[in-house]
Amino acid sequence: MNSGSKNPSKSTSKTIALNKRARFEYFIEERIEAGLALEGWEVKALREGRIEFADSYVLLKDNEAYLFGCQINALPTVSTHITADPLRTRKLLLHRRELDQLFNAVDRKGYTVIPTAMYWSRGKVKVEIGLAKGKKQHDKRRVQKDRDWDRQKRRLLKNA
Repeated sequence: MNSGSKNPSKSTSKTIALNKRARFEYFIEERIEAGLALEGWEVKALREGRIEFADSYVLLKDNEAYLFGCQINALPTVSTHITADPLRTRKLLLHRRELDQLFNAVDRKGYTVIPTAMYWSRGKVKVEIGLAKGKKQHDKRRVQKDRDWDRQKRRLLKNA
């Protein structure tokens, strides 16, 4: 037995969750990396991939940023003295300058702040948040039309 080797069945991907819907619904103009204040049971659940990230959003309130709607389901082995709330509001850890930039963009320029990805960075959980503008219906149709055309082009070139 190799006691020092890693388990080959575990994936070594640093990505925990992606918000693919965000790229479809918004034009993401700038991305910022933020830390996330988590409890111990949440970190363990993230390592097991027990997260629903698609419906989450960022709320800016009282000069702080919070992640809402991110559901982290507790493992069945969570301690009995902790009440695990899967939809708990989690604080985003940002520098004051970054927070001021986000508040300015939302208040004055009409941007929306959305989480786009969650991943591991040096043993800590990070959330990539994006400053985004909402797409109109015709923009979404255009993206879908371009995607379908690219797929059709690849099929034609493959068969030719």
